[in-house]
Amino acid sequence: MRIALLGYGKMGKSIEIIALERKHTISLKIESSTSNFDFSNTDVAIDFSLPSKAVENIKKALDANIAVISGTTGWLNDYDEIIDYCKTKNGTFLYASNFSLGVNIFFEINLKLSQLMANLDGYSTEIEEIHHKQKLDAPSGTAITLANQIIEHTNYKDWTLDEPKANEVQIEAKRIENFPGTHEVSYKSDIDTISIKHTAHSRKGFALGAVIAAEWIKDKKGVFTMKDVLNIG
Repeated sequence: MRIALLGYGKMGKSIEIIALERKHTISLKIESSTSNFDFSNTDVAIDFSLPSKAVENIKKALDANIAVISGTTGWLNDYDEIIDYCKTKNGTFLYASNFSLGVNIFFEINLKLSQLMANLDGYSTEIEEIHHKQKLDAPSGTAITLANQIIEHTNYKDWTLDEPKANEVQIEAKRIENFPGTHEVSYKSDIDTISIKHTAHSRKGFALGAVIAAEWIKDKKGVFTMKDVLNIG
C-alpha cells in the first residue's frame, strides 16, 4: 500500500517506521511548508499535521479521491464541515482522537463505567491527562472523548479545565517533560474512589493503530471510526 504522510513530525516519522516494517511504501511526505500535494501514487493518506493545517490537508486528499485517516487534534470545530465535504466528494474518511488499540478498548471500558455510575449519587467525576510539553493542545483529544462519553450517559452537561460546576466534568491537563501519554478517569466519593487508567509507553502503539486503520479503510467508501476498524459494538 502507498501511504502519504500529511505531517512529518514525531508521529509522522513513527508511522513511517511501522508502515515500512509492514511492507508498505511512503509515497509523499507533507510538512508545514510543503506546497506540492501530488497524490498520483497514493492509496491512503494519514494526517498527523498541525491543527491549523489539518482541514486544508484533508480536503486536498479528498479532492484527489484519496482515503484519509486523521489523528490530528485541535481542529474539531470544523469536524462536521469535513464530514459533509467527504460525503459531497463520495470520499473516505476516518478520524480518531487516539489510534492506540489499547486506548480504544479503554474508551469502551469508560463508556460502560459511565453507564454503571449514572444512577449513583455522591460521586464526582474527574479526568487527568498528562503529556509531554511539546503537545500543542490541552486538553488532549483523548480526554475530550472520555469526557463526552461520560456526558452522554450521565447528568453532566459539559467539561471544563477550570474549577467545575456541579454539572461539569473536570479535566486536569498536565504537561511534563518526556512524559508518556496518560489518561485516568476517577469517580470519587467520601466512601471510596473508582479509577481506570491507560498509560502509553511509546508512540509505537498510536502509529501501529493508524497504519492498521489505513490497511482496513483502503478501497472503502464512507465515514468511519476505530470502532469499525476493531469491530467493536
